[in-house]
Order: sequence, then C-alpha cells, then structure tokens
Amino acid sequence: MEVTLLDAYRTLGLERQPEHGLAYMSLRRAIRHTIESGAALAGQALPSERELARLLQLSRVTVRKAITGLVSDGLLVQRQGAGTFVADRIVKSFSRLSSFSEDLRARGLKPRSQFLDRGTGTVTPEEAMALNLSPGAAVVRLHRLRFAGDEPLAIERSVIPRAFLPDPALIEHSLYEAFDHLGCRPSRALQRLRAVAFDAAQSRLLGVPTGSPGLLIERRGFLEDGRVVEFTCSHYRGDIYDFVAELHND
Repeated sequence: MEVTLLDAYRTLGLERQPEHGLAYMSLRRAIRHTIESGAALAGQALPSERELARLLQLSRVTVRKAITGLVSDGLLVQRQGAGTFVADRIVKSFSRLSSFSEDLRARGLKPRSQFLDRGTGTVTPEEAMALNLSPGAAVVRLHRLRFAGDEPLAIERSVIPRAFLPDPALIEHSLYEAFDHLGCRPSRALQRLRAVAFDAAQSRLLGVPTGSPGLLIERRGFLEDGRVVEFTCSHYRGDIYDFVAELHND
C-alpha cells in the first residue's frame, strides 16, 4: 500500500506541490485513486497516520483530515485499536446521486447485471403516481439481478417512461449510462429506505437464507424541469451494504 499510494501521489504530481490548506483534498484524491485502481484491496490496512505523514512529507493533521473524508465516503473504515482499512462492505452515500455501476467501480469492483425480465407495457396505478403519468401511459420495465463480479448483491426493478427510453434493448449494463447517452440523466432524486426480510424467491436469487435482512430503496429520479425519469425499487443484501447520510445543522 505504501508504494502504490506514493506512486499515485507522484503520478498526480502532488509531491511537487507545497503543503497548503487544501492539501488534504490532494491526498484524499490519491488514496481514492489507489483504491479505485484496484491497487488497494478490500480489507487491506493503510499505513498509520504517522507513517503516511512521513512518507508523503505532510502534517498529521492533513493526513487525518483526508482519511476522515474517505471514511465518510465509505471507502475506508476505522477500527478501534487496529487502524484504518479499505472498506470490505459497500457503503453507499445518500449525499451523491449515482448508479449501482458507478458505486461499484468507485470501489474497484466490477459491476454486472443479469436481466430477469425486460419489456414494455402501460403503467399500473402505483407507477402512474410515482412517475406522474396519466393512466395508460407507456413505460419500460427492467428487472435485474445486480452483481459485483460473481457475487449477487441486489435485485432491482426499474420503471421508465417510454418518452425517455423508447427501447429496453438500449440498456446493456447501466441504466444511467443509457440516460447519459439519451440526455436524460436525473439531476436529483428522492429515496426512501426501509428494512425488509427476503422471501424465498429473493433469497434464492441472492444466495442467502430465507428471511435474511435486506434494505429496500425506492428511488424517484427527476430531471431539472421536474419530470420523473425513473422509479426504481432495489433490494440490497443487508450483510454487504451500508447506507450513510451526511447531516448538517443549518
């Protein structure tokens, strides 16, 4: 880890910059790069704050601030009396609007999808309310099992108005990549989280015992003009996923 992090720091040209008030951001970026490139693996320990400060010729305050930020981002975890480690659970922040694929790639993991069903139809009453559509409006439905490599992590059902996604075959891997290509990526979203227990069918797909704890996330994604572009319900494995939110006292 010491060598790869130092290499990342040098590759980014950061060791040639004098330390300044935002030096922690540069270090944070270097550590993130090391993790996202796969050079640092899940569960791997970081050098101590003292050792990082010595290696990179930075103050311990700068090192501590960079690590604290990455802990908040879910990329690092700190264990009392043991040190700082690359997170071995997937921690998703509610403060950033990102896709499943983007979240996994940001942690050096390989996202993959298996389509359980995809097609077109007309909205149900629940979907019409969620998407602000009139009865009978045409939609695309995607039902996918989401993986990190060969490990199933989530079951995802998405409903998208056909006005935004005319053909479900346009989705190869990532829905948000298709949105980017079509020019209709959500600019904001409302999400609701609740705890669930997986039924037999869900447990079989995810490879966990029936009744295992999970997290259900309902997301409505909005364009800048207020139109709803997606309604997605995702069941995440509770033994792998943590969700965090940063709160401010305004």
